[in-house]
Amino acid sequence: MSDFDQRTILLVEDNPDDEVLTLRAFRKINIRNPVVVARDGAEALDYLFGRGAYEGRDVSLQPQVVLLDVHLPKLDGLEVLRHIREDERTRLLPVVMLTSSNEERDLTGSYQLGVNSYVRKPVDVTSFFEAVRQLGMYWLVLNETSTRGGARSP
Repeated sequence: MSDFDQRTILLVEDNPDDEVLTLRAFRKINIRNPVVVARDGAEALDYLFGRGAYEGRDVSLQPQVVLLDVHLPKLDGLEVLRHIREDERTRLLPVVMLTSSNEERDLTGSYQLGVNSYVRKPVDVTSFFEAVRQLGMYWLVLNETSTRGGARSP
């Protein structure tokens, strides 16, 4: 396997249907990267910082990209993003809001907190697959990440 195949994606999604659809879209477009799914904001932070169920995880190996929903149980996506940006270990980690939210305050708040991209989930399956294909191509193939500040080294 190449380094490309080893780049982990952290998918933070509480809707089981959207989780299945995202994972199916990855498979359909041949994204074979490991995907870690967190179903709420607290679990996402536990994964990133090696706490709780992820105690002992090598936190120097951070995901290539975090796909984060805005509306989540326990801690919402904006609060998760705030924690990511406040910690030196993760502040440069690429974070994409992948959400169905049409709220202007969610969009504005995400950018104010330093999100790298904000993508609204398309309603129909074909458009959703195309959006995921473009996200995968950009964040896993084209985008260069820093080896400092928490971004994973190749």
